[in-house]
Amino acid sequence: MNEKNTINPESHMMTHGYKPELSEGSIKPPVFQTSTFVFKSAEEGKAFFEVAYGVREKNDNEELGLIYSRINNPNLEILEDRLKLWDSADDSAVFESGMAAISTVLLEYLKPGDTIVYSSPTYGGTDHFINHYLPSIGVNSIRVLPTDSIEDVLIYINESEYDNESVKIFYIETPSNPTNDLFDINGFSKLKDSFNEMYNNNCKLIVDNTYMGPIWQKPLEIGADLTVYSATKYIGGHSDLIAGVVMGKEEDMIRVKTLRTFLGNMVSPHTAWLMLRSLETLKLRMDKQQENAIEVANYLRHHPKIEKVYYLDKHVKEKNFDIWINQCSGSGAMISFDVVGGEKEAFMFLNNLKLIKLAVSLGSTESLAQHPSTMTHIGVDEEIKQTLGISEKLIRLSIGVENNVDLIKDIEQALSKAYSEQT
Repeated sequence: MNEKNTINPESHMMTHGYKPELSEGSIKPPVFQTSTFVFKSAEEGKAFFEVAYGVREKNDNEELGLIYSRINNPNLEILEDRLKLWDSADDSAVFESGMAAISTVLLEYLKPGDTIVYSSPTYGGTDHFINHYLPSIGVNSIRVLPTDSIEDVLIYINESEYDNESVKIFYIETPSNPTNDLFDINGFSKLKDSFNEMYNNNCKLIVDNTYMGPIWQKPLEIGADLTVYSATKYIGGHSDLIAGVVMGKEEDMIRVKTLRTFLGNMVSPHTAWLMLRSLETLKLRMDKQQENAIEVANYLRHHPKIEKVYYLDKHVKEKNFDIWINQCSGSGAMISFDVVGGEKEAFMFLNNLKLIKLAVSLGSTESLAQHPSTMTHIGVDEEIKQTLGISEKLIRLSIGVENNVDLIKDIEQALSKAYSEQT
């Protein structure tokens, strides 16, 4: 059995893909802050470019040579070698932002006249790209909701004005941002397979796994073709970088990486180096964040000023519970909840937090709180927001690595002040 299959990913994060002897014995990869690389000969340069531009296939045991940091860079290569281990992927590609990763994948697989079937709610930037940019290049879309079954999705496609043959992508974000609703990855995978069999569509199932990160859910293992991440979140995990990741099968990753080369939206050497640092503590951080989130969610459920808690644990509603048990290995560290009242009460709560910071983003070491309706999801149609439960009273928490007792105390005092100010 291959070594990489016998050692857990968190152990590989220290050394995999790096040879100290090539960097003066440095225990950690240095930052290769360079734009270009010197060839040993003109013949070597020719060979490198032939492979990089697809003029020929690589020979056995031949590696893509270092050419130019837009094409490849040691920091980027080491990072991608390590990242793919978390999802058991053939390959990974790192981008300068989560939206760069998402938009590149969608642009690679969608052409004018094609249709994307996508889950909602989804991240506000993704929603905007699908509903405002893609129509400008002639791409159609069909929205599906958490309450829809796979049978419902098929009905929507059949009843739409678009030909079934035009469906090229099923795109789901699960758990969804910000309500933690779940979509059945395996169910969508079977639907995709049926479309490919009936219409020879070469459909792809793409899963945004940002909310669960690479620890608590493995989309590729249960039917996804590609997994996308905002690596700004758990993978980066320190609120000091912006990045995105795509992982998947070799045939798909070749296409994604080729387009990335010519769009030029790969991550920089320094950011790749920072991410290598972050990968070493990824599981430690996420385990602690989940531990804290479970305690915070339990507290919120018993507070008289909290109407509803959206968290993936034993209290998950029936349909979501079955999906959660089947496709997730944990509860995650994202909690949303409805306060009693509306925007006024939500804002008073947010304004009185002290330890927890009022900011968007998620998955970092510090705990963050925000108001989705007026912040991350402000661009979503108002009627759709109400349908999805993204109301004025909804607050989203990203739980960090602080002491959970202190987090609960901060929430308690903020709630107390918010409602005492009303009287």
